Amino acid sequence: MTIQSFIPPHRILMGPGPSDISPQVLQALSRPTVGHLDPLFIQMMDELKQLLKYAFQTENEFTIAVSAPGSAGMETCFVNLIEPGEKVIVCRNGVFGERMRENVVRAGGIAVLVDDEWGKPVSVDKVEQALKDNPDAKLLAFVHAETSTGACSDAEALGKLAKQHDVLTIVDAVTSLGGVPLKVDEWQLDAVYSGSQKCLSCVPGLSPVTLSPVAIEKIQSRSTPVQSWFLDQSLVLGYWSGEGKRSYHHTAPVNSLYALHEALLILKNEGLENAWQRHREMHNKLKAGLDKLGFKFVVDEESRLPQLNAIYVPEGIDEAKVRSHLLNTYNLEIGAGLGALAGKAWRIGLMGYAARPENVALCLRALEESLTQ
Repeated sequence: MTIQSFIPPHRILMGPGPSDISPQVLQALSRPTVGHLDPLFIQMMDELKQLLKYAFQTENEFTIAVSAPGSAGMETCFVNLIEPGEKVIVCRNGVFGERMRENVVRAGGIAVLVDDEWGKPVSVDKVEQALKDNPDAKLLAFVHAETSTGACSDAEALGKLAKQHDVLTIVDAVTSLGGVPLKVDEWQLDAVYSGSQKCLSCVPGLSPVTLSPVAIEKIQSRSTPVQSWFLDQSLVLGYWSGEGKRSYHHTAPVNSLYALHEALLILKNEGLENAWQRHREMHNKLKAGLDKLGFKFVVDEESRLPQLNAIYVPEGIDEAKVRSHLLNTYNLEIGAGLGALAGKAWRIGLMGYAARPENVALCLRALEESLTQ
């Protein structure tokens, strides 16, 4: 067998992630590699932290990019903040709420579930009742933007509730960061993780994480060691902070961090509010076209993410065949349904660089043509 260089086609990525990457970010990825302890690289890391603080809207000193995808960012928060036997209230309204529950159990915690229907946001009232019923709970975990359904929950209200009951919050912002308002400090959120490949339009494989001073205090006062050496943030702290010399922890993904720096710089230059508005405007364009084609959204409008649009597959349509046709004919990728929505829904992403008028127009035209066939 002869193996040649892998040269992929140019796809238009309008699924649930990864999203399209801008040419500037791809160019940044190809810059010369330097050592991960090189003074110039450390200077770039400091800039990256400032850009992440802006994206998260926080002054948390511990705001970094974990050297692994968003799932590792999730695990980072859980394994560092949960000690064996501690009770955690877990909100579950889709696939990623269930992954939170699994993380609690694997970290030795006790998961108290607050369940909501798929496609619905987390019920603030149910969470309030759970907090009242479990005064010994240490943490509240919820997904801000549920990627499996496109539902957006009220992170501000949930953060406020957590503070009233003196529990810390763990928040999944994988699909929300850069796409919809997320204000970590104003909403008093403690541990928030995201992913590089969604609305930041960077390469997959990095997970922005921010931890509040209270969360750091809990980590530093643990009575048991963090179960994961690699994800133990008390060890990583010495690599991402400090003046001048940094302690060696692991070899950072140097070129991927160049790309994240560039992606965050693009976001900063556009302005967060402008980025949020752009995602909303592109969603409105897509919605108008989907309404004309007769599609129904999974999520009610008031709690719908503009950057992740879950729509029901029309009766009698082979959903996999349509996705295959879009990919092979138009080089256009949309996502299948997950979990309870598998085979019943498509997920159309409008994330970061992909949230452009020409992509919306292509998607609508391609869908109409595919359904006509």
